[in-house]
Amino acid sequence: MTRYSVDPEQHELIAAWGTGEGDLATRLAAVPTGTNTATLMRLAGALTHLSEAAWRTYTHPASAAASMEPNSEGWRRAEERKSFDEVPGAITRPNLPQDGMLDVGYSLLVESAHRAGCALHALDNADLTAAVLAEVGTELTAVENAELGDLTGRAGQAVLLSREGASPVQVAAADRLLEQDPFGPAALFTEMDPTAAAVAAAHWLAAAAAVTAAATGHSPTSVLVEADNIEALPHETPTLVLQFLEAGASPYDAVTGLVRHALHIADGLLPDPAGLREQLDDIDDNLAQHTGPDTDTKDTGLRLTPLDPKRPAPDLLEDLLAGIHGCWLLHEEYDEPDNDEDEGWDDEHVEAHQDRSHGHFAQLVREAAATHHDRLV
Repeated sequence: MTRYSVDPEQHELIAAWGTGEGDLATRLAAVPTGTNTATLMRLAGALTHLSEAAWRTYTHPASAAASMEPNSEGWRRAEERKSFDEVPGAITRPNLPQDGMLDVGYSLLVESAHRAGCALHALDNADLTAAVLAEVGTELTAVENAELGDLTGRAGQAVLLSREGASPVQVAAADRLLEQDPFGPAALFTEMDPTAAAVAAAHWLAAAAAVTAAATGHSPTSVLVEADNIEALPHETPTLVLQFLEAGASPYDAVTGLVRHALHIADGLLPDPAGLREQLDDIDDNLAQHTGPDTDTKDTGLRLTPLDPKRPAPDLLEDLLAGIHGCWLLHEEYDEPDNDEDEGWDDEHVEAHQDRSHGHFAQLVREAAATHHDRLV
């Protein structure tokens, strides 16, 4: 989201937002010396909340909810998304206190616009109001562009967000990047929506696991556990994704299901009570089997999600790409066993050998991914 702040020395309202390569900022407006700083800060706070509410309609789309029945979560999300059109009017004609009372609506987005409008009403600066209206239009357009898979300009902040769904346009773009470099080019993190990039990465991980399984004799769902014996890897989550795919799930469903689960937990929800009961039973069994009478149960942790709930989609993308790297590690060990000749290699020779190995494995993975490309759609 975009954060808004006040420069009290220059008397300016500033907007700043993140991208995959750092933060950007712009000056929205300068106000006269003597303008009430506290009121200007209330305006900045309201605009920050407005941006947060607007981007939540992107990260939590109605299409990802279980139901669209009236008063359901999906219905509420759809209503909030429709409220974009109400924002300019709420800013220019806000609900003002009357007789000590203030009307408060159900929409977080529209209510934030009303609060921004109240601050603007108090500041009584036509140029500032025009600048805020233009800025809010830019922010809402950025959300709309991100929904369409266009992450240029202000919409680029979507590369830092985790979304319950994934744009087909972004999935296709991420797939093309992985075709160029199956190990995962940097552009996946700087130009792509991370959920969509993770969907494509899950497809390419499955191809890498299949290639490695064929070369090693291990099953596709066990190759990363084996690779962890060569180099420490975050193998649990990509192995879980491979298990989902083996069970018949699509890369889209496997990835968005994990991201959605983590986002619900970040929101303070318990999305899978039955699954939690099973986890608790497993913990009880492990405690009984592997601990003694003096073990402090507070030392035993229970992860409610395998992902980082603060950034689940980027975390998942990182793990899936690490999984592809792990597949190469194991494949190389079986494809070209260690021999005494490489002990005398210098760094340049080792690097050249690794480049050849990477290239050979990447081509095998490309062929496997092309064979099963239909699972992406």
